[in-house]
Amino acid sequence: MPAVTIRNLPDATHRALKMRAAQHGRSAEAEMRDILETAVRPETRVRLGTALAERSRRLGLTNEDVDALDHARDRTPAKPMSFE
Repeated sequence: MPAVTIRNLPDATHRALKMRAAQHGRSAEAEMRDILETAVRPETRVRLGTALAERSRRLGLTNEDVDALDHARDRTPAKPMSFE
């Protein structure tokens, strides 16, 4: 897993972080991981699979439609590009 170094963190912020970590019963490092995870991957984020399924439902697509698309698909392998 990658490691992250945070430079020039103000002392007041570091103290507040340590207090917050203590309130949650974890280390400052664990608290930082939780803060970052929550910030960049919120529970309310839209997940691609969920978004596609919802859109399909709104359009009225069924499993039969997906099967029909799969049967109509061209299965011929693509030819490699030539740069000559």
